[in-house]
Amino acid sequence: MARTRLTATERSEQLLAAAVKAFAEKGYAGTTTDDVARIAGVSQPYVVRLFGGKQRLFIAAVEHVTAQIEQRFREAAAVRPNLGSLADAYNKMLAERDMLVVLLHGFAVGPDSEIGPVARRCFGRIYHVVREITGASAEEVCQFMASGMLLTVLATMRVVGPDAVPAEPWVVELLSGLTKPLPASLEDLTCAPSGTSPTAEPHR
Repeated sequence: MARTRLTATERSEQLLAAAVKAFAEKGYAGTTTDDVARIAGVSQPYVVRLFGGKQRLFIAAVEHVTAQIEQRFREAAAVRPNLGSLADAYNKMLAERDMLVVLLHGFAVGPDSEIGPVARRCFGRIYHVVREITGASAEEVCQFMASGMLLTVLATMRVVGPDAVPAEPWVVELLSGLTKPLPASLEDLTCAPSGTSPTAEPHR
C-alpha cells in the first residue's frame, strides 16, 4: 500500500506540533532541532531546511500557539461574544499544557533580541483580540488576562487541570480568592482538597 505524502503545509504543521511538544518539555535552551526531528519522525536537516534553525523554529512555535489561542477565542466568541465564553475556552486549554508552557518559555526569553519582540507582539495580539471580540474594557481584559496568566502558571505546575496533583491548602485558598472577581465562567475552576485532584470544569 502506497504511503500518502504530506503536503508542505501538512508537514510544516507536523513539525510545529513536534516543536511545541519538544520546547514545552525542555525549554528553549534545552531543546535541539534533533529533538524536534525525532518527535516528528523526520531528519534533522529537513527541520533546518524548513525553519532555518532552532531560533526561527521556536519563534514559529510561539506564533503557532498564539494563533491557536486566537482561533479558540474567536470560535468561542462566535457562540457568545463575552469574557465568560472565552473563559470557557481557556478552561479547556488548561488540558493542553504543552501549548501554554511554550508561551511561558517564550515570555521567559523575552530579553532575546529576536525572540523578545515576537513574544511581546503575541501577548499584545491576544489582548487586542480579546478586546475586539468581546467589547470588554481595558480594565476587564487586564483582569481576565492576569487571572489567565496565573492559571497558566498553576497549570504548568500541575496545580490545576485534568492531571493535577493533590491540592495543598494554599491552593484552595488561592483559587477561592482568584475566582470571585473573574468574569463569569472561570468561577467553575474547582480545586479539590488534598487526596484528590483539582480540575477545570467548563461553565455550563
